[in-house]
Amino acid sequence: MPRKKRFYQPGVPAHVFQRGHNREPVFFDEQDYLAYLRFLKTAADELECLIHAYVLMTNHVHLLVTPKAENDISMLFQKIGRLFVPYMNKAYQRRGSLWEGRHKGNILESEAYFMICMRYIEMNPVRARMVDHPGQYRWSSYAANAQGMDNAILQPHALYLSLGETPEARQAVYRTGFVAENDLDELELIRACLHSGTPLGNDRFKKTVESAVGCRVGYSKRGRPAKKRFDKIEHHLDF
Repeated sequence: MPRKKRFYQPGVPAHVFQRGHNREPVFFDEQDYLAYLRFLKTAADELECLIHAYVLMTNHVHLLVTPKAENDISMLFQKIGRLFVPYMNKAYQRRGSLWEGRHKGNILESEAYFMICMRYIEMNPVRARMVDHPGQYRWSSYAANAQGMDNAILQPHALYLSLGETPEARQAVYRTGFVAENDLDELELIRACLHSGTPLGNDRFKKTVESAVGCRVGYSKRGRPAKKRFDKIEHHLDF
């Protein structure tokens, strides 16, 4: 059976996800997380991919990334894998698969969904009941995006920069998006698009993508359209 076509486009942000083989852990101690982040920066810098948000969970990772070229996201995961898998094999005297097949991902309509996906990614530890607040979790981009902590991996997107004229103003507005609880339909829509590879956006956005790639992209039937205003964004285990 042929692999499903990916719809990544240069300059279009994508929500991407990779999980450990059989849902087994891929991080065991602090050094593993630090190594992955180091390799992520190395690969992103080499490919000129812009990383806007991330979270490293025990057995999976989420990234929000804008590629420079169509194949850059796939190459990003390949380059990380070539560094991280040997590191893990040596550190834990292991062999065999570390990741569960290919990564999953979908492009998204920036205006409507970019900020929502940032929040979705950084709220993973809360949904998994690992912490009560995203600021309590070390291995995500929340501390940088919401609290101003230096992070050499991240490159702010124009929509994030538009939240305020100063870093402090942007961080304050960004934090307001984490006050309300998640909308479950919104979560279902994000997950369905992520796992199916369906572009996350309105029909006009999807038709634009179809015109660019020359084929149908598919349409998710789960969830409802997300709210467009970040300050109006509205608990269960994540994948």
